Amino acid sequence: MSHETVYAIASGKGGVGKTTTTVNLGTALAQAGERVAIVDADLGMANLAGFVSLSPDSTTLHDVLSGDASVEDATYRITDNIVAVPSGTSLDEYADTSPEGLREVVADLRERFDYVFLDVGAGVSHETVLPLGLADAVVLVSTPEPAAVHDSKKTLELTERAGGEVSGLVVTRTRPDSDVSYEEIAARLETPLLATIPDDPAARESVYAGTPLVVYEPDGPAAGAYRHLAADLADIEVADTTIDADAAAESEAADPDDETTEESAEREAAHDDVSSAITEAESDT
Repeated sequence: MSHETVYAIASGKGGVGKTTTTVNLGTALAQAGERVAIVDADLGMANLAGFVSLSPDSTTLHDVLSGDASVEDATYRITDNIVAVPSGTSLDEYADTSPEGLREVVADLRERFDYVFLDVGAGVSHETVLPLGLADAVVLVSTPEPAAVHDSKKTLELTERAGGEVSGLVVTRTRPDSDVSYEEIAARLETPLLATIPDDPAARESVYAGTPLVVYEPDGPAAGAYRHLAADLADIEVADTTIDADAAAESEAADPDDETTEESAEREAAHDDVSSAITEAESDT
């Protein structure tokens, strides 16, 4: 899939981990040396603005789509190799936007970055459907819950109507002891299963810490799954620092005072490196 550079990360239902997936895929590829841009294509319910410390008069994608600014004006560096193009949160600014301008935004970013991830809003609207056709491929994100899977079917249909192509399905919040077959979910949707992301307490913690999971808890199972997914999408190799579930359980059970001063300092330094990358509001993941 290395020829595909613009991905729309989409879901039929909110709160399934779509933005978390976008953030961590982009960060994992940036860590591997790829130049990455993340775009908040959810024009009505933006949540990527937390990635940068925006003042009330900061330039956002809303300004670009209303013709008042360039894409470069609304591009903010997060950390090495990765930038964000956030949407605004003002409903008045949203009313002035022209979603069709997203075509030029994507074309511009495609020329300047190795990978572009469009964080697409849930639901059915023009600004939701448009990115599905602009991207080289669409990555569906869903939890195993029936309602989320059902809504994913709608997103598949919307992608087809938009002239887009679904790359496959990512199932989040999976459990090893579950009776649910994630392969069967993908088969029901008639799309490949790209990855399963284990239910990991560190995912929620990383949101509150304001740090992408692959940085906050790089050795955890969910972070490892995101790195593997990023490697598969880009057809590259990424460092695998994942520890197995048993080791993770032992680590959680260990006395926190056992952590060395050096390990603690390294972890705090890693967080500080991306302190400006205050992650999105999808705290359900």
